[in-house]
Amino acid sequence: MYKLFFNLVFKRMDPEQAHYMAFRWIRLAARTPVLRTFLAAWLAPRHKELRTEALGLRMHGPFGLAAGFDKNAVAIDGMSMLGFDHIEIGTVTARAQPGNPKKRLFRLVPDRALINRMGFNNEGSAAVAARLAARTPVFNTVVGVNIGKTKVVPEEEAVADYVASTERLARHADYLVVNVSSPNTPGLRNLQATESLRPLLTAVREAADRVVTGRRVPLLVKIAPDLADEDVDAVADLALELGLDGIIATNTTIAREGLGLKSSPALVKETGGLSGAPVKERSLEVLRRLYARVGDRLVLVGVGGVENAEDAWQRILAGATLVQGYSAFIYEGPFYARAIHKGLAARLANSPYATLAEAVGAENRKAAL
Repeated sequence: MYKLFFNLVFKRMDPEQAHYMAFRWIRLAARTPVLRTFLAAWLAPRHKELRTEALGLRMHGPFGLAAGFDKNAVAIDGMSMLGFDHIEIGTVTARAQPGNPKKRLFRLVPDRALINRMGFNNEGSAAVAARLAARTPVFNTVVGVNIGKTKVVPEEEAVADYVASTERLARHADYLVVNVSSPNTPGLRNLQATESLRPLLTAVREAADRVVTGRRVPLLVKIAPDLADEDVDAVADLALELGLDGIIATNTTIAREGLGLKSSPALVKETGGLSGAPVKERSLEVLRRLYARVGDRLVLVGVGGVENAEDAWQRILAGATLVQGYSAFIYEGPFYARAIHKGLAARLANSPYATLAEAVGAENRKAAL
């Protein structure tokens, strides 16, 4: 039914307009007591065997919503109602910014992909922090906060910019993510170089510890699929050196060649980050490489081209404790998380692993024997 609706309605709309229309519906449903209870029971049934512990947090399962969908923390309950086990909001910047000029979001329907050059459009860390502070949760869920660099801030002032966001948001975050991998903020990806990343992550860690004294806020870094293998290794080694809690692999790609894209050349040539099915293989490669490097010492989060339960299961076998999706939600609709949970439960039941935790990294451990 959703696919018919997508083809008849959403496909004919500007992608950003369709996003905000769906967003309004989700928020409205989450504010309606009887309706939200019914939808949560229908779309988010719990599978006890999928319960997950990661980053010192307990979750109903391993599957969450990647950053980018809810930039301003306005639909946390709505997305939890749809079955996501954790919600990562943002990317949030220290200063409010409108993002890049429209049109800036494009659907590559034959490729089940998106290209975006949104440019971190958000209300700024002060406004988002105030919203999180005032929030009365309807559904208990883990909330991650993804922070990035304000566009007008020069690269040499990036550390202070991230620290400002950290000081405002860390106390409201179940975990914190430093995003240095979006292709849509000039100079941002330069921060993935270890000589730039080390002082940035150190400063964010110190700021989080300074403003949150009653607990330790887990800190992760999100990296691009376009990093060379040796740079992936360098980030992994740095994360271990600094005592980070995890790595998210991966963000969108700027690559176009070699992905077998079927969409029109005009669409494919649009600048921005490509997400969805075409990034699946490289994201999985990066995840495997990270797990081979860090093993169980860090929590790895697999994201990029996760369309179905099999994709999620492959991420877990490759070393991901948590898995995230976003682009496929646009194409699969409200049953997306439900289908992934059901499929994961079936795969676990038919596997040699007693628990989901036992399956994490099993593929890599087998290869090492």
